[in-house]
Amino acid sequence: MTMNKSKINQSSSRLLRTTDDDRPLTKDLKDLFSTLMVSLLPLGAHRVRFSRVDYTFLSEDAVHNLGNLKLLQSNSMPDPKDPTRTVISTSTTIFSMSKDMARSLCQRFLDARFLESADGKRDQVFQIKGSVWKLTSKGISILNWFCLSNGIEHDQLMELTGLITSPLVTLERDQETDKLFLDRSTIEVIFCRLVGTGGRGNKLPIGVTDSFQSRDFKILNGINITSERKLNGRLYHDTFTGQVAADWLMDFTTTMDIREAVEIASLFVHHDLVESVVQDRNYATQYPRCKLFQPTQNSVYTLSQRGQDLIENSSSGRCSSEGKGEGSFQHGSTSDSNGRRLDKILMDPTLRLLFRENLRDTHCEENLSFYQEVDEFIRQCKGAIRTLKQTDTASVDSAKELLSQSYLLFNTFLAPGSPRELNINHQLRKSFADRMTEAQAMDSSVAETLLQVTSLFEGAQNAVFKLMASDSVPKFIHNPKVEYRLVQAGVR
Repeated sequence: MTMNKSKINQSSSRLLRTTDDDRPLTKDLKDLFSTLMVSLLPLGAHRVRFSRVDYTFLSEDAVHNLGNLKLLQSNSMPDPKDPTRTVISTSTTIFSMSKDMARSLCQRFLDARFLESADGKRDQVFQIKGSVWKLTSKGISILNWFCLSNGIEHDQLMELTGLITSPLVTLERDQETDKLFLDRSTIEVIFCRLVGTGGRGNKLPIGVTDSFQSRDFKILNGINITSERKLNGRLYHDTFTGQVAADWLMDFTTTMDIREAVEIASLFVHHDLVESVVQDRNYATQYPRCKLFQPTQNSVYTLSQRGQDLIENSSSGRCSSEGKGEGSFQHGSTSDSNGRRLDKILMDPTLRLLFRENLRDTHCEENLSFYQEVDEFIRQCKGAIRTLKQTDTASVDSAKELLSQSYLLFNTFLAPGSPRELNINHQLRKSFADRMTEAQAMDSSVAETLLQVTSLFEGAQNAVFKLMASDSVPKFIHNPKVEYRLVQAGVR
């Protein structure tokens, strides 16, 4: 850390975190991808065969830029010791890696469907030289979220966001393991999005099969379903192939690889939402994990009666016969009851998913993002404070890294004019600005500074909780699109 007359600089560098199966954590992978794309902007036009394709880039440029990436966030605030003086707080996150690691990460971007080959071929291998790539709708969505979160502006971003074909379904993950939360209720919500809640998806005309559907043909409201399909002398209604379902899960949800898509689709079968009509036995033998669901053109599935009933109930907003919570809703919503509702929402992955989408629709998703990120930050800080020893270099370095993270959070959500500035009390914001500025001088011990910063973030988190409970929860529980799920969960 350095400090001069008018600038505060904070740098942060960390190892790429991985899951138990050696996949980079979702957040790190998204951040790396987005930082790379920002470094490549503006994307130009490159020749592919006999034409030029707009908004594309070369493999060589991506691998070169990944070798040394920097992400900067800057905010201005008054100096607490001299109000006439402006202090610029800058947070810098540095990524560096070898060429082999860069190629491996680009392959991960391809596997996650952030990228696709500009020639339209389904390349499964990221070639390090000579290939031309473009962003998918999913990749543009990831990049757009990142730029909004970090206050990054570029003239081409508006052009790119115009290419987004459908909003992504943001799946909830365990913050420690990065595994998807796939309880039964969440699977049912994903299933409804995949099929489409307007009836039974988008029906293809009779006689038209899934070979008619390409990734470019996908419609916004779920997959295309073949009305009638004759197989082995028998007529089946409302069918689709495993490849169509897997492609939708990869393209329109925040799955990170085909294994996650297969896991979700297998649970569709397990929970009797779909039934197998034809299995791809060769694929299932080669990949034992795909016993229930095979993501291929040769496997065919049909909606079960239970799946059809679920779609009908969800689209009509009808509630189950249990009728939980109707009386409590009629008595009005006090702040305490909305606080209890919010506690339940935050503890339930399915409700969190739906609540996040509702917040996005009302343009205040940053409240939930801040609450969750700070929750993890506070947990780490308290653990570091308990184990911190001034004579232990490793524990001191860990505490300093957490202080660096606190500036990233501050510059993202709390500093005046920050890209995702929260609507919190003026006095709390001023206390934050004063303390974060003073902390740079390191007048106090690392432990004392971290303790004070943790206390401030706890206050801000509590303020945001109250804001969501009083403003966002009432709007959420009045939303007819989620009424069926809220009654099931006992929130209404």
